Amino acid sequence: MTRLHEPDAPPSASAEQMTPGFRRRWFNAGVGFFAKTAAITDLEIRKLRHDPTELLTRAVQPALWLLVFGQVMSRGHVIDTGGIPYLDFLMPGILGQSVLFIAIFNGISIIWERDLGIVHKFLASPTPRAALVLGKALGGALRGLIQAVVVLSLALLLGVRINSAPLALAGVGLLIVLGATAFSCFSLIIACLVKTRERFMGIGQLLTMPLFFASNAIYPTSMMPRALQLISHLNPLTYQIDGLRVLLLPAGPGILHIGVGADIAVLSLTVMLLVLVSSALYPNIVR
Repeated sequence: MTRLHEPDAPPSASAEQMTPGFRRRWFNAGVGFFAKTAAITDLEIRKLRHDPTELLTRAVQPALWLLVFGQVMSRGHVIDTGGIPYLDFLMPGILGQSVLFIAIFNGISIIWERDLGIVHKFLASPTPRAALVLGKALGGALRGLIQAVVVLSLALLLGVRINSAPLALAGVGLLIVLGATAFSCFSLIIACLVKTRERFMGIGQLLTMPLFFASNAIYPTSMMPRALQLISHLNPLTYQIDGLRVLLLPAGPGILHIGVGADIAVLSLTVMLLVLVSSALYPNIVR
């Protein structure tokens, strides 16, 4: 008897994933996502060009911390910084604080955009929500980088010794971008939940100081009570400042620290989690 020819089995999913067409589709999707993210970031940069005074006003607070608080505490010698001058120890903390204060209020922009009808147009477009959120957060990261230049310039004028190695400065830039992106996404989550400018400003001001003081910005975490140390290790700002301190100070590795690799890993995971949450909540701003 002749056997009937059986049709070939359909290709498996794994075989399909190895085809050039499948890989090309994923590549094009990735390029499209990053292009749309860059477009949203460009819109945020244009806002900054129209109102550069925001950066000048934001620079006043870190200047006061370095010029007043840092100088006074340096004379007091009340905080053990492991032999490092207190002003040197404080500078990365104030840099992290200034990035936090800029990023935490970044979310108010989507409340304005909702009132102007811009958010409705974004949601009606084919742009992924994650690209909308990440683009706005990267706009906050750019503000953080500009603020870092201001704080570092002031620190140099005050005589703070800074590690100027290119690799160290590149790491500093990465930490600032990750920290600012994380807190910008956190700010967007708050805006999507409260939906009004008045409530947003109140909650933003309520959160900034606890985040700042429950970190290693102005004193080592070893000085904190045990319960506050636990809270500090749940605070993303602690990891950002820890990495900044190790990279910026020539004696950084001698300070009690977590490790730059761990700092970057924690901040990266935080950014991914907050981008997912803020993307899911983004449509709530118009409901």
